[in-house]
Amino acid sequence: MILTKKNKQATKRNRYSVLSAFYNFSINTGLPSLSNPCNTAVIKKIFRRPPAIQWQIVDKETIDEIIFRTTNMRYRLMLELMARGGMRVGEVLTLTPDNAQDDFLTIQNPKSGKQEERVYVPRKILVRLSQYIQATGIDPNDLIFSIFYVAAWSMVKKAGKLVDIELKPHDLRRHAATYASRSGTPIEIVSIMFPSLLCCPNSCHLNNDAP
Repeated sequence: MILTKKNKQATKRNRYSVLSAFYNFSINTGLPSLSNPCNTAVIKKIFRRPPAIQWQIVDKETIDEIIFRTTNMRYRLMLELMARGGMRVGEVLTLTPDNAQDDFLTIQNPKSGKQEERVYVPRKILVRLSQYIQATGIDPNDLIFSIFYVAAWSMVKKAGKLVDIELKPHDLRRHAATYASRSGTPIEIVSIMFPSLLCCPNSCHLNNDAP
């Protein structure tokens, strides 16, 4: 308990599960007389599983209004890439003109651990992104959105206040995953596009009946 005192409940539960599994393995393989200290009622209560959180998905009309009311073109493009393409805020901030192709965006060294990933977004967004790059004269290897992570996070929060909601960057990614599924995108494709969200069934509302 001392080692997990300042950790979140989920972290405490994970470490408890690992320790309990270790004792069970020891008992089953060579020490049948050993008792598992993790099986006491008090310990189980302390390290109980945290309640599942059902995230509220921001509806399409609200996202559309937020984007429409964002007049700064740079911020609007960032919001669209997150809400329409499901990109993480960190991925948006690492984009360069060289990453923008005719039909997709290339993410170098994504969070998934792969060398690169392709992100497919609506054609009209790619056109506006290309026009923005040309209008601002950004060099091929320079960042398209040259702002800090904290500033990007703050921008998303301010965008949410336009419609009186608490909005975070990951809410836009959940929205993209949910509506990709609801629009008929096969669950297999959605799982490739948003692997981290598919690991958490409560984080988005997926349509398992999609063709």
